[in-house]
Amino acid sequence: MSKKQLHDIKYSVLDLSPIKQGFTAADALKNTLDVAQHTEKWGYNRFWLAEHHGMPGIASSATSVVIGHVAAGTNTIRVGSGGIMLPNHAPLVIAEQFGTLESLFPGRIDLGLGRAPGTDHITAQALRRDRRSDGHDFPEQLDELREYFNPTGNSPVRAIPGEGLNVPIWLLGSSGFSAQLAGQLGLPFSFASHFSPENTLPALKLYRQNFRPSELLEEPYVMVGVNVIAADTDEKAKWLSTSMQQQFLQLLRNTPGQLQPPVENIREIASEYELSLLDGRLGSSIVGSPETVKEKLQNFLDETQADEMIINSSIFDHQERLNSFKIVADAFQN
Repeated sequence: MSKKQLHDIKYSVLDLSPIKQGFTAADALKNTLDVAQHTEKWGYNRFWLAEHHGMPGIASSATSVVIGHVAAGTNTIRVGSGGIMLPNHAPLVIAEQFGTLESLFPGRIDLGLGRAPGTDHITAQALRRDRRSDGHDFPEQLDELREYFNPTGNSPVRAIPGEGLNVPIWLLGSSGFSAQLAGQLGLPFSFASHFSPENTLPALKLYRQNFRPSELLEEPYVMVGVNVIAADTDEKAKWLSTSMQQQFLQLLRNTPGQLQPPVENIREIASEYELSLLDGRLGSSIVGSPETVKEKLQNFLDETQADEMIINSSIFDHQERLNSFKIVADAFQN
């Protein structure tokens, strides 16, 4: 089998609609649409938004609403969730929301699903009207959701819009559970390598080993998430990446906050132990100049044999963020 090259695969965007220090959620959502419009022009395949709650630095909590906003402001790029945390919701509500989105923007909507809460325990309790819903019944919830899209379903409850519509469902994961389930169901699988790099290869192996062809897919389809901070030089990219490092540092300290501007030396604000933890969480991140980024993206493709990569870029300055996405697009195209 010939070696995959970057120009052989698709590339996409994962956006958390970051709220930067000194800015508002309104600013973040405006920037999100601007990124979507630019990346559409640069050949990105899909633009996914993530569901997080109670996070001062993330504006995409009402994920379906933001998907509608982005889809309305673009023309061709696929727009979807990376992901909707299904245990937070009644499956019927998600079927109706995404049935509505598909009705408004036919052929452009993706439904990526995760089973984590995407927040802390107290906020998760506030989200879930059924206090018992903790992700253990995710396979049953998934079956219920898929049944609502089935045009010949037997359920007396119907999702209108939703019923009979083709909304591609993806499973998302950072461990083996969803990898195995996605394989067994013949669904496409997206792995969160951008924050769980050590589990990437075992999860992809599990998915491919367990894959059973379905009406949706004849062969496994893998998308991997990767953090990319690209700039004109390696030094500038490393400086820009300190915003992402501070973001994860906040999570490690259980003090989530807004996205911070870059700092000259991350070692001045993080202990050696924290730096080692950051290295573990961000180990697959790609930071550097156009040449460095292209080489590391190719190496990552060699390791994962992915069919698609979805790029997350936590960069404080909006223009620098756009520049990073343009450099990545050039790496995949040339």
